[in-house]
Amino acid sequence: MVWCAVDDDIQPASYLESCVDDDVELSFGIGDGEDAAIEALSGADGLFTTSRVPVTETVLEDVPDLDLVAKIGTGLDSIDLDAAHQEGVTVVYTPGLNARSVAEHAVSLLLAVNRNVLLGHRRLEEGGWRDTMPTSKSVTDTTIGIVGFGNVGQRIAGLLSGFQADVLAHDPYVHPIDTDLTGATLVGLSELLESADAVIISAERTPETEKLIDAQALETMKDDATLVNSARGPIVDQDALIDALERDAIGGAGLDVFETEPLPPDSPLHEFDNVVLTPHMGASSLRARKAAIKTLAETACDFFAGEELNDRFVAVRGDGLR
Repeated sequence: MVWCAVDDDIQPASYLESCVDDDVELSFGIGDGEDAAIEALSGADGLFTTSRVPVTETVLEDVPDLDLVAKIGTGLDSIDLDAAHQEGVTVVYTPGLNARSVAEHAVSLLLAVNRNVLLGHRRLEEGGWRDTMPTSKSVTDTTIGIVGFGNVGQRIAGLLSGFQADVLAHDPYVHPIDTDLTGATLVGLSELLESADAVIISAERTPETEKLIDAQALETMKDDATLVNSARGPIVDQDALIDALERDAIGGAGLDVFETEPLPPDSPLHEFDNVVLTPHMGASSLRARKAAIKTLAETACDFFAGEELNDRFVAVRGDGLR
């Protein structure tokens, strides 16, 4: 029998249970922080997790029985891959399977901010009507910049084609032919920020992208531009964004991710009418979650059965190969 700890954030839990083999026992519930992770993983053979659980060097060193980390989604910034390599822990994940869901959410945030959807809802609750509302901004026939043009970024561009938007893309690791196929134009970051009526972040979190959108980048953007981040919170300097919002130096923001998650209730971000916030739920459409859970469960079961793994879903091999 194989025993795996499971992050409660993996939902629907019943679907995960239905996807694993009979000899895989699941234990649900992991608290916040390293100590809680170590306690939950004591004696576990595997871990099914989201980005919520910190799989750090400290955690990995203190759970010697752990052989597998199965991470749902594309981002791996919550896992110390070098430490996993050193400890002989295999790390598998589901890159690209939630891309369409995240892209849809990014565009929905853009629309919600530009069309004052949340503010309109609040005004109705207060007994107001449209005469109390500011005019909204269209997305059609505008210039949209996408920072990070991988699976998610390319799907965002595809969705925006229905709005006849002029799409600019910035990604130093993408060939122009990949943008040509989507109708986007590959440009430098400064040109994108200066030209775009809205900027959507869809890059991976790396040391290179940490606070890529800082105070200087925000100053470069148009005063009425919208910023959307559905990638990772630390890519945007949150303090600089709050300052720009307070000074009306930016038109608004739609955020699904934050520097600290969950976002504290006392965060100043809650105070702005032109900001729409969601709790890191971009990848959480039922279809995307089920597809990712099924793939993750099958990969984990193959691992425990000693079967060959699909390289696409392997980030670190416990045999020392990466």
